Amino acid sequence: MQKIHIDKLNHTLSRVAFGGVIVSNETQADANNFVTEALDAGINYFDVAPTYANAEERLGPALNGKRNGIFLACKTEDRTRKGSQELLEKSLKNLQTDYFDLYQLHAVYNLADVEQTFGPNGAFETYVRAKEQGYIKHIGFSAHSTEAALALLDYYDFDSIMFPFNFVSLLKNDYGSFVLKKALEKKMGIIGIKSMAYSEKQPSDAIDHPKAWYHPIEDFELAKKAVKYTFSRGIDVIVPPGDINYLRWAIKILNQENLSLSEGDLEVLKAIAYQTVPLFPLKAK
Repeated sequence: MQKIHIDKLNHTLSRVAFGGVIVSNETQADANNFVTEALDAGINYFDVAPTYANAEERLGPALNGKRNGIFLACKTEDRTRKGSQELLEKSLKNLQTDYFDLYQLHAVYNLADVEQTFGPNGAFETYVRAKEQGYIKHIGFSAHSTEAALALLDYYDFDSIMFPFNFVSLLKNDYGSFVLKKALEKKMGIIGIKSMAYSEKQPSDAIDHPKAWYHPIEDFELAKKAVKYTFSRGIDVIVPPGDINYLRWAIKILNQENLSLSEGDLEVLKAIAYQTVPLFPLKAK
């Protein structure tokens, strides 16, 4: 597995992360096997959240005895000091760990979320105190709109950003390009989500892709081009869709020697992007 050192996170990370959604609603035996498979492939970055059904309860036991050498990230959508503190404590217990390497504001959608987070009794008070006490080592955020992400980048010197860097959205309407430019300038850890997303959720996805809230790419060759495109834009790490088979695709792609994107591949992606409805609008609704 290819790895990259990120100075702001003071860690060398696998360029594919294990998304905790993978183990949600799975048996503990399967969760254990999926984690072992990821570790054997060289993955050392695991990301989870309390909103991923019972993923924390499955991932904690699966990582038992394997914590050393693992970069463990978690996050919370609660915007209040009290609520985020309670969730942080619960997540630490569920994951059977004394600290998180990275703790993130989760799914920040709009400016109201930003203002509440940084306002009186907002969630950011929890983050600062937890870092002082050693419960979290680094602070990051995930955002689903350009306006929220850009506002957050101005509010605080975050260590990492998790953002949808998707070929359709970037190539068709330049969604996320300004966010990416600023994150690169700040030399943050850049975690790309939705690199294998295709379009809005389809009726068949409830059965075919129950853990994805979008329609993922279903062709491996296209997924390979999309992932290469994401990395070509300067992204450090990708989080594949929350299904073990997509993790296996990502591992296979990353284990190939050549990750460079050819002009031919780019033209294919452009042609698809221009005729596809982007998953994300330019601004949050």
